[in-house]
Amino acid sequence: MLGLNYTSTSEFILVGFSAFPHLQLMLFLLFLLMYLFTLLGNLLIMATVWSQRSLHTPMYLFLCALSVSEILYTVAIIPRMLADLLSAQRSIAFLACASQMFFSFSFGFTHSFLLTVMGYDRYVAICRPLRYNVLMSPRGGACLMGCSWAGGSVMGLVVTTAIFHLTFCGPSEIHHFFCHVPPLLKLACGDDVLVVAKGVGSVCITALLGCFLLILLSYAFIVAAILKIPSAEGRNKAFSTCASHLTVVVVHYGFASVIYLKPKGPQSLEGDTLMGITYTVLTPFLSPIIFSLRNKELKVAMVAMKKTFFATLFPQNC
Repeated sequence: MLGLNYTSTSEFILVGFSAFPHLQLMLFLLFLLMYLFTLLGNLLIMATVWSQRSLHTPMYLFLCALSVSEILYTVAIIPRMLADLLSAQRSIAFLACASQMFFSFSFGFTHSFLLTVMGYDRYVAICRPLRYNVLMSPRGGACLMGCSWAGGSVMGLVVTTAIFHLTFCGPSEIHHFFCHVPPLLKLACGDDVLVVAKGVGSVCITALLGCFLLILLSYAFIVAAILKIPSAEGRNKAFSTCASHLTVVVVHYGFASVIYLKPKGPQSLEGDTLMGITYTVLTPFLSPIIFSLRNKELKVAMVAMKKTFFATLFPQNC
């Protein structure tokens, strides 16, 4: 599929949480509940946006795309992790491992690109309101959304191809609960491992920092524009449209920085595994909560949809 280099390694062993045998059942139940909540929360956001005509705007369509990327990202990682928590057999085929890495990186970076696009949307809405319908037309919005998905796929393809063209000649145990780059690099051998590691790291950090800096730039202009609004009510209203997006950006890049920008040095393999929970389980879990609670329009629309739903189920009580 990706032009991979087949080696003597035909499968890997995902060590996962095997270092915590007495906690595996509790972790399974906890992660299962968080996963189901993540799916339901994002599906609820998508259903609300599509059912309420008042939300058929670029901002909420981008939010729908963000929910889709989040669902697909968690589907690429969490079901396998849950299965391994209940199984003694944790092997994963070479191609399955490559596929998991490709999809997790693709949807993960798509999520970052969509957050950047949403920051640009808020910039245009607040700083260039008279040109909003032109700059964020249906065609323009579709183009930005398509570029985000295409960019995520390219990132996934580049990272996966680079990693799986290496030769794996060491032990086949991956000290993580999914096929992630750092633990796989520890299993590779050859003269090009260091070059690939630096290249992949540079590409990922550059992409993440680039997105983050663009979001910061958007919000620098937004804050400057909000401060020029004379009334406190106007300033609060303008900022409220950005609060949920800004909160998700802080959570997303806060956890990402811990992973990609942490100082190198001796560290616990179990600690790396536990750290992985923050960006694979916790961040997707928090995202729909933040958007549901901190976005006033979405909250009102959800209440209206709930009333309509119950009125349809129990018409005699209306």
